[in-house]
Amino acid sequence: MCGRYVLATDPAALIEEFDIDQPDERVLAPDYNVAPTKDVYIVVDEQQERSLKVARWGLVPSWAKDSSIGSRMINARVESIDTKPAFRSSTKKRRCILPADGYYEWYTPAIKARKQPFYIHPTDGHPLAFAGLYSWWRADDEAPWLLTCAIITTDATDALAQIHDRAPMYVPRDAWGAWLNAQTPGDPRALLTPHAPVQATAVSTRVNNVRNNGSDLIAPLPADG
Repeated sequence: MCGRYVLATDPAALIEEFDIDQPDERVLAPDYNVAPTKDVYIVVDEQQERSLKVARWGLVPSWAKDSSIGSRMINARVESIDTKPAFRSSTKKRRCILPADGYYEWYTPAIKARKQPFYIHPTDGHPLAFAGLYSWWRADDEAPWLLTCAIITTDATDALAQIHDRAPMYVPRDAWGAWLNAQTPGDPRALLTPHAPVQATAVSTRVNNVRNNGSDLIAPLPADG
């Protein structure tokens, strides 16, 4: 986790939800099958303003020789974000929130090899606030800057652990400011939680193909499906 998620909420609603001062000029289309290296929204605090920016999913550290490393950096394990070179600097200086309507996880039943996708989504009507890290990168001094990000994950607990052993970490609403503010003292991991009001729904295996998109991907399977 997390390898696919949903980001279909209207940007205007995200601006209101996350109290955004400065939205990005780019507007992303609703995406029901967000995959690594796609463009996504992130929430950041810069120069005392909260911004909604478009970033590529898959963090590229500033020291990377090329951007291809990002496809392997979509997740950052919370246990090592302060020690792993790819994430250490961002943990100290560049923390973000990734809004999401929900995410997908795959369960492998013991009696058959085919994995069953589940859509894990909030029950309180608010977007999920994934804890994330971001980084700026460019190939050389003449190249344009590339903004990239990663989702922080932890050990799954309770019922979610029966589907997959990892799950995203969340930033509670009352900790948004402190998490985004890199000057907040103490271990930033103390601001995060592995719990959110979510439920898991079995969905069609059509989500397995990244080319498939649309609201039908999150439709619950019928009882006999």
